[in-house]
Amino acid sequence: MAKIAFVFPGQGSQKVGMCKDFYDRYECAKKVFDEADEALGHSISKMCFEGPEEALRLTANTQPAILTCSIAALAVMREQGLECEIAAGHSLGEYSALVAAGVISLQDAVRAVNKRGQFMQEAVPVGEGAMAAVMGLDPDVITEICRKVEEERGEAVQAVNFNCPGQIVIAGATKAVDTAVEALKSAGAKRAVPLPVSAPFHSTLMKPAAERLKEVLDGIEFHDAKFPVVANVTAEPVTKADEIRELLVRQAASPVKWEMSVRNMIGAGFDTFVEVGPGKVLTGFARKIDRGMNALNVEDLASLEKTLAYFKEVR
Repeated sequence: MAKIAFVFPGQGSQKVGMCKDFYDRYECAKKVFDEADEALGHSISKMCFEGPEEALRLTANTQPAILTCSIAALAVMREQGLECEIAAGHSLGEYSALVAAGVISLQDAVRAVNKRGQFMQEAVPVGEGAMAAVMGLDPDVITEICRKVEEERGEAVQAVNFNCPGQIVIAGATKAVDTAVEALKSAGAKRAVPLPVSAPFHSTLMKPAAERLKEVLDGIEFHDAKFPVVANVTAEPVTKADEIRELLVRQAASPVKWEMSVRNMIGAGFDTFVEVGPGKVLTGFARKIDRGMNALNVEDLASLEKTLAYFKEVR
Protein backbone atom coordinates (compact mmCIF):
# COMPACT_ATOMS: atom_id res chain seq x y z
CA MET A 1 0.00 0.00 0.00
CA ALA A 2 1.17 3.51 -0.81
CA LYS A 3 1.98 5.83 2.11
CA ILE A 4 0.38 9.10 1.06
CA ALA A 5 1.38 12.67 1.87
CA PHE A 6 -0.71 15.68 0.82
CA VAL A 7 1.27 18.83 0.03
CA PHE A 8 -0.27 22.27 -0.43
CA PRO A 9 1.03 25.06 -2.70
CA GLY A 10 2.05 28.57 -1.70
CA GLN A 11 1.95 31.97 -3.34
CA GLY A 12 2.76 32.06 -7.05
CA SER A 13 0.48 29.17 -8.04
CA GLN A 14 -2.57 31.39 -8.52
CA LYS A 15 -4.29 31.84 -11.89
CA VAL A 16 -7.63 33.28 -12.93
CA GLY A 17 -10.19 30.48 -13.35
CA MET A 18 -8.60 28.16 -10.80
CA CYS A 19 -10.92 25.48 -9.33
CA LYS A 20 -13.98 26.77 -11.24
CA ASP A 21 -14.74 23.28 -12.57
CA PHE A 22 -14.76 21.85 -9.03
CA TYR A 23 -17.11 24.65 -7.93
CA ASP A 24 -19.46 23.91 -10.85
CA ARG A 25 -19.39 20.11 -10.49
CA TYR A 26 -19.15 19.39 -6.74
CA GLU A 27 -21.41 20.70 -3.98
CA CYS A 28 -18.65 20.08 -1.38
CA ALA A 29 -16.32 22.44 -3.30
CA LYS A 30 -19.03 25.09 -3.66
CA LYS A 31 -19.59 24.90 0.10
CA VAL A 32 -15.88 25.67 0.71
CA PHE A 33 -16.00 28.75 -1.52
CA ASP A 34 -19.25 29.95 0.07
CA GLU A 35 -17.75 29.57 3.57
CA ALA A 36 -14.62 31.51 2.56
CA ASP A 37 -16.70 34.32 1.00
CA GLU A 38 -18.77 34.59 4.18
CA ALA A 39 -15.69 34.61 6.43
CA LEU A 40 -13.97 37.35 4.42
CA GLY A 41 -17.07 39.47 3.82
CA HIS A 42 -16.41 39.65 0.07
CA SER A 43 -16.32 37.22 -2.86
CA ILE A 44 -12.92 35.57 -3.05
CA SER A 45 -14.71 33.03 -5.30
CA LYS A 46 -15.38 35.66 -7.96
CA MET A 47 -11.74 36.79 -7.80
CA CYS A 48 -10.53 33.19 -8.24
CA PHE A 49 -12.84 32.54 -11.19
CA GLU A 50 -12.95 35.91 -12.96
CA GLY A 51 -10.00 37.98 -11.70
CA PRO A 52 -8.90 40.56 -12.59
CA GLU A 53 -5.39 39.14 -12.46
CA GLU A 54 -3.95 42.35 -10.95
CA ALA A 55 -6.30 42.02 -7.96
CA LEU A 56 -5.64 38.29 -7.59
CA ARG A 57 -1.89 39.04 -7.53
CA LEU A 58 -2.18 41.31 -4.48
CA THR A 59 -0.74 39.34 -1.55
CA ALA A 60 -3.73 39.95 0.75
CA ASN A 61 -5.99 38.40 -1.94
CA THR A 62 -3.62 35.74 -3.29
CA GLN A 63 -3.20 34.01 0.06
CA PRO A 64 -6.90 33.40 0.91
CA ALA A 65 -7.60 32.60 -2.77
CA ILE A 66 -5.01 29.81 -2.99
CA LEU A 67 -5.99 28.46 0.44
CA THR A 68 -9.68 28.35 -0.53
CA CYS A 69 -8.93 26.58 -3.82
CA SER A 70 -6.69 24.06 -2.07
CA ILE A 71 -9.36 23.19 0.53
CA ALA A 72 -12.02 22.95 -2.20
CA ALA A 73 -9.80 20.47 -4.10
CA LEU A 74 -9.23 18.59 -0.82
CA ALA A 75 -12.99 18.36 -0.20
CA VAL A 76 -13.48 16.80 -3.65
CA MET A 77 -10.62 14.34 -3.09
CA ARG A 78 -12.02 13.29 0.27
CA GLU A 79 -15.44 12.78 -1.26
CA GLN A 80 -13.72 10.41 -3.69
CA GLY A 81 -12.13 8.49 -0.81
CA LEU A 82 -8.58 9.91 -0.94
CA GLU A 83 -6.91 10.54 2.43
CA CYS A 84 -3.37 11.11 3.68
CA GLU A 85 -1.35 10.15 6.75
CA ILE A 86 0.83 13.29 6.82
CA ALA A 87 0.70 16.76 5.23
CA ALA A 88 2.89 19.78 4.55
CA GLY A 89 2.47 23.10 2.81
CA HIS A 90 4.92 25.54 1.23
CA SER A 91 4.78 28.84 3.15
CA LEU A 92 1.11 29.90 2.83
CA GLY A 93 0.35 26.24 2.03
CA GLU A 94 1.14 25.31 5.63
CA TYR A 95 -2.17 26.95 6.61
CA SER A 96 -4.00 24.75 4.07
CA ALA A 97 -2.28 21.68 5.56
CA LEU A 98 -3.42 22.74 9.05
CA VAL A 99 -7.04 23.11 7.89
CA ALA A 100 -6.75 19.63 6.33
CA ALA A 101 -5.49 18.24 9.67
CA GLY A 102 -8.31 19.88 11.65
CA VAL A 103 -5.98 22.26 13.52
CA ILE A 104 -7.78 25.46 12.49
CA SER A 105 -11.12 26.07 10.77
CA LEU A 106 -11.37 27.18 7.15
CA GLN A 107 -13.02 30.46 8.24
CA ASP A 108 -10.25 31.30 10.71
CA ALA A 109 -7.58 30.30 8.19
CA VAL A 110 -8.81 32.51 5.33
CA ARG A 111 -9.14 35.50 7.64
CA ALA A 112 -5.68 34.85 9.11
CA VAL A 113 -3.91 34.57 5.73
CA ASN A 114 -5.74 37.65 4.46
CA LYS A 115 -4.20 39.54 7.40
CA ARG A 116 -0.87 37.71 6.95
CA GLY A 117 -0.69 38.92 3.35
CA GLN A 118 -1.54 42.46 4.41
CA PHE A 119 1.06 42.46 7.21
CA MET A 120 3.78 41.06 4.95
CA GLN A 121 3.08 43.70 2.32
CA GLU A 122 3.09 46.51 4.87
CA ALA A 123 6.30 45.34 6.61
CA VAL A 124 8.46 46.66 3.76
CA PRO A 125 7.44 49.53 1.43
CA VAL A 126 6.88 48.44 -2.19
CA GLY A 127 10.14 48.63 -4.13
CA GLU A 128 12.37 48.37 -1.05
CA GLY A 129 12.33 44.56 -0.82
CA ALA A 130 13.05 41.87 -3.41
CA MET A 131 13.49 38.14 -3.99
CA ALA A 132 15.53 36.17 -6.50
CA ALA A 133 15.76 32.49 -7.46
CA VAL A 134 19.28 31.05 -7.58
CA MET A 135 19.92 27.95 -9.69
CA GLY A 136 22.80 25.51 -9.62
CA LEU A 137 24.85 26.62 -6.61
CA ASP A 138 25.59 24.87 -3.32
CA PRO A 139 23.30 26.02 -0.44
CA ASP A 140 26.28 26.70 1.85
CA VAL A 141 27.89 28.94 -0.78
CA ILE A 142 24.64 30.89 -1.24
CA THR A 143 24.20 31.31 2.51
CA GLU A 144 27.80 32.51 2.97
CA ILE A 145 27.66 35.00 0.07
CA CYS A 146 24.41 36.45 1.43
CA ARG A 147 26.00 36.75 4.87
CA LYS A 148 28.98 38.65 3.44
CA VAL A 149 26.80 41.00 1.38
CA GLU A 150 24.61 41.65 4.44
CA GLU A 151 27.70 42.45 6.51
CA GLU A 152 29.25 44.72 3.86
CA ARG A 153 26.08 46.64 2.99
CA GLY A 154 24.44 46.67 6.42
CA GLU A 155 21.19 45.58 4.73
CA ALA A 156 19.30 42.30 5.03
CA VAL A 157 19.67 39.53 2.44
CA GLN A 158 19.25 35.84 3.21
CA ALA A 159 18.53 32.44 1.68
CA VAL A 160 14.84 31.98 2.50
CA ASN A 161 13.39 29.11 0.43
CA PHE A 162 15.35 25.85 0.23
CA ASN A 163 13.06 24.37 -2.41
CA CYS A 164 14.87 21.48 -4.10
CA PRO A 165 18.34 20.52 -5.32
CA GLY A 166 19.63 23.37 -7.47
CA GLN A 167 16.97 25.93 -6.53
CA ILE A 168 17.17 28.30 -3.58
CA VAL A 169 15.41 31.66 -3.22
CA ILE A 170 17.04 34.66 -1.55
CA ALA A 171 15.25 37.73 -0.17
CA GLY A 172 15.99 41.05 1.48
CA ALA A 173 16.49 44.74 0.79
CA THR A 174 16.36 45.40 -2.98
CA LYS A 175 19.94 46.70 -3.40
CA ALA A 176 21.37 43.96 -1.18
CA VAL A 177 19.56 41.32 -3.27
CA ASP A 178 20.92 42.92 -6.48
CA THR A 179 24.45 42.86 -5.05
CA ALA A 180 24.06 39.23 -3.93
CA VAL A 181 22.71 38.19 -7.36
CA GLU A 182 25.86 39.53 -9.07
CA ALA A 183 28.13 37.87 -6.48
CA LEU A 184 26.28 34.55 -6.85
CA LYS A 185 26.64 34.66 -10.64
CA SER A 186 30.36 35.31 -10.24
CA ALA A 187 30.56 32.33 -7.85
CA GLY A 188 29.17 30.02 -10.53
CA ALA A 189 25.38 30.10 -10.24
CA LYS A 190 23.80 28.88 -13.48
CA ARG A 191 21.10 31.52 -13.12
CA ALA A 192 20.05 34.11 -10.56
CA VAL A 193 16.81 35.77 -11.57
CA PRO A 194 14.60 38.35 -9.80
CA LEU A 195 11.10 37.11 -8.87
CA PRO A 196 7.95 39.14 -9.59
CA VAL A 197 6.93 39.55 -5.94
CA SER A 198 5.99 42.59 -3.91
CA ALA A 199 7.86 41.84 -0.66
CA PRO A 200 10.93 39.94 0.67
CA PHE A 201 8.97 37.02 2.16
CA HIS A 202 10.54 34.88 4.93
CA SER A 203 13.51 37.23 5.41
CA THR A 204 14.24 38.95 8.73
CA LEU A 205 12.57 42.06 7.25
CA MET A 206 9.28 40.23 7.89
CA LYS A 207 9.71 40.34 11.70
CA PRO A 208 7.20 43.23 12.09
CA ALA A 209 4.67 41.13 10.12
CA ALA A 210 5.34 38.11 12.37
CA GLU A 211 4.70 40.22 15.48
CA ARG A 212 1.38 41.48 14.13
CA LEU A 213 0.45 37.98 12.96
CA LYS A 214 1.00 36.65 16.49
CA GLU A 215 -1.88 38.80 17.75
CA VAL A 216 -4.19 37.38 15.08
CA LEU A 217 -3.16 33.76 15.70
CA ASP A 218 -3.49 34.21 19.48
CA GLY A 219 -7.16 34.99 18.86
CA ILE A 220 -7.79 31.76 16.92
CA GLU A 221 -8.72 28.39 18.40
CA PHE A 222 -6.09 25.75 17.59
CA HIS A 223 -6.63 21.99 18.03
CA ASP A 224 -4.13 19.14 18.06
CA ALA A 225 -3.64 17.78 14.53
CA LYS A 226 -5.51 14.64 13.42
CA PHE A 227 -2.34 13.64 11.57
CA PRO A 228 1.18 15.15 11.61
CA VAL A 229 1.90 18.35 9.67
CA VAL A 230 5.51 19.05 8.74
CA ALA A 231 6.47 22.59 9.78
CA ASN A 232 8.38 24.84 7.35
CA VAL A 233 10.57 26.23 10.12
CA THR A 234 11.91 22.91 11.45
CA ALA A 235 11.13 20.43 8.62
CA GLU A 236 9.80 18.16 11.39
CA PRO A 237 6.26 16.80 11.94
CA VAL A 238 4.16 18.46 14.65
CA THR A 239 0.76 17.66 16.15
CA LYS A 240 0.44 19.78 19.32
CA ALA A 241 -1.70 22.91 19.00
CA ASP A 242 0.54 25.27 21.02
CA GLU A 243 3.70 24.24 19.17
CA ILE A 244 1.97 24.67 15.79
CA ARG A 245 0.81 28.20 16.70
CA GLU A 246 4.32 29.22 17.78
CA LEU A 247 5.92 27.79 14.61
CA LEU A 248 3.38 29.62 12.39
CA VAL A 249 4.40 32.94 13.95
CA ARG A 250 8.10 32.17 13.39
CA GLN A 251 7.41 30.99 9.84
CA ALA A 252 6.64 34.49 8.51
CA ALA A 253 10.24 35.67 9.09
CA SER A 254 12.10 32.33 8.83
CA PRO A 255 13.39 30.26 5.89
CA VAL A 256 11.15 27.58 4.35
CA LYS A 257 12.99 24.25 4.63
CA TRP A 258 11.00 22.54 1.89
CA GLU A 259 13.58 20.12 0.51
CA MET A 260 14.39 18.88 4.02
CA SER A 261 10.65 18.58 4.81
CA VAL A 262 10.12 16.33 1.80
CA ARG A 263 13.25 14.28 2.52
CA ASN A 264 12.12 13.75 6.11
CA MET A 265 8.74 12.49 4.90
CA ILE A 266 10.45 10.13 2.46
CA GLY A 267 12.70 8.95 5.29
CA ALA A 268 9.55 8.14 7.30
CA GLY A 269 8.36 5.87 4.47
CA PHE A 270 6.07 8.20 2.50
CA ASP A 271 6.40 7.31 -1.20
CA THR A 272 3.41 9.06 -2.79
CA PHE A 273 2.94 12.85 -2.75
CA VAL A 274 -0.23 14.53 -3.98
CA GLU A 275 -0.15 18.30 -4.52
CA VAL A 276 -3.59 19.62 -3.56
CA GLY A 277 -4.59 22.93 -5.14
CA PRO A 278 -3.57 25.16 -8.04
CA GLY A 279 -0.39 24.52 -10.04
CA LYS A 280 2.31 21.86 -10.13
CA VAL A 281 5.21 23.69 -8.48
CA LEU A 282 5.57 21.25 -5.57
CA THR A 283 5.14 18.26 -7.88
CA GLY A 284 8.15 19.55 -9.83
CA PHE A 285 10.18 20.03 -6.64
CA ALA A 286 9.29 16.52 -5.46
CA ARG A 287 10.61 14.94 -8.65
CA LYS A 288 13.86 16.88 -8.34
CA ILE A 289 14.26 15.86 -4.70
CA ASP A 290 13.69 12.16 -5.40
CA ARG A 291 13.07 10.85 -8.90
CA GLY A 292 11.81 7.56 -7.48
CA MET A 293 8.78 9.00 -5.71
CA ASN A 294 5.24 9.05 -7.07
CA ALA A 295 4.28 12.72 -7.48
CA LEU A 296 0.71 13.58 -8.48
CA ASN A 297 -1.47 16.69 -8.34
CA VAL A 298 -5.15 17.63 -8.14
CA GLU A 299 -6.06 21.09 -9.41
CA ASP A 300 -8.93 20.44 -11.85
CA LEU A 301 -11.18 17.66 -13.17
CA ALA A 302 -8.55 16.29 -15.56
CA SER A 303 -5.83 15.98 -12.89
CA LEU A 304 -8.38 14.55 -10.42
CA GLU A 305 -9.33 11.79 -12.87
CA LYS A 306 -5.67 11.01 -13.53
CA THR A 307 -4.90 10.80 -9.79
CA LEU A 308 -7.97 8.65 -9.06
CA ALA A 309 -7.00 6.31 -11.91
CA TYR A 310 -3.49 5.99 -10.47
CA PHE A 311 -4.76 5.00 -7.02
CA LYS A 312 -7.30 2.57 -8.50
CA GLU A 313 -4.43 0.87 -10.33
CA VAL A 314 -2.00 0.68 -7.36
CA ARG A 315 -4.68 -0.53 -4.97
